[in-house]
Amino acid sequence: MNLEADILENEILINYPKVLETLLFDQTSKKNIFWATDNYKVLGNEYSFFSYILPELITGKNGNVIMPRVKKDKQTQQTRSKNMAEVFTPSWLCNSQNNLIDNKWFNSENNFNFELIEDNGLRTWRTNDKKIVFPENKSWENYISENRLEIACGEAPYVVSRYDSTTGDFIPVGNRIGILDRKLRVVNENCETKEEWLNASEKAFNHTYAYEWQGDSLLLSREAMLYTFIENYSYKFGELPLIDSIENIAYIISWNVWQMDGIKCVIPNSCKFESIAQLFGDVIKTECIGCKTNNVRKHNGTYSYIKDWNNKNTNSGEKGLKIRFIDTLKR
Repeated sequence: MNLEADILENEILINYPKVLETLLFDQTSKKNIFWATDNYKVLGNEYSFFSYILPELITGKNGNVIMPRVKKDKQTQQTRSKNMAEVFTPSWLCNSQNNLIDNKWFNSENNFNFELIEDNGLRTWRTNDKKIVFPENKSWENYISENRLEIACGEAPYVVSRYDSTTGDFIPVGNRIGILDRKLRVVNENCETKEEWLNASEKAFNHTYAYEWQGDSLLLSREAMLYTFIENYSYKFGELPLIDSIENIAYIISWNVWQMDGIKCVIPNSCKFESIAQLFGDVIKTECIGCKTNNVRKHNGTYSYIKDWNNKNTNSGEKGLKIRFIDTLKR
């Protein structure tokens, strides 16, 4: 197991042959996720904005094409910050904001850790090593079943904290502070058998969501969530999970962490001008109504789908009900 910030696609391909394909798959378009950035176009046409991210483009001799932001060169970092508002979010800040959510849910503070400011001014935290105690009217099952969403997630530092996004330093399982990290800590503390643990972990993943515009960051976030599952299983049981379990979690991630324009709730840049035939054979092109009127429910682009894992498709019996993300929002 690679205990570093950068998860190698070659490693995934070798150890879990089917998993990389799943992590690259977009459940809305039924095609692969696409780059949605011009940062890689110097590598060839296959790396242009609308090109799909294919396994052969990021493995083998191309195994280091995709890497965490902290490992990208400074010019690329600055360009992405300027064009896509991509920024570093230090782990201490993710922790502080996640703590605010938990403080409200638990109606108490310092449930998972204590926030600290060191003598040199650096902010950090000290993990609360005591078993998490739940309020009288709530249970650990309630906690892992709470729906949580990180918007415009980038590498998903609020969901999983395998490494500090500002330094790239690896964070041990027991000290992590992400939304999913906390859920899996609760699973670790309350499940003893592998069957119980796998069922509870699946539920934790079912109720943890994130979306991102850029394909490379989306893949990094999906990989980080998958490896968080593997590392927690190893942390709990001292061995790697079976490939079937890993593939199952990868499938859930492919639904729950998706590529989307968060302003429009559609696949990035999928809105288009429409041609309308006029009298005497003239044709005019009209802008997408949603884009023109700034109405999120009127776009002609492809609205993104996710799954409600509490329900199932009554026609196929498939686990999880396919729904448009836009339909989960309050009108």
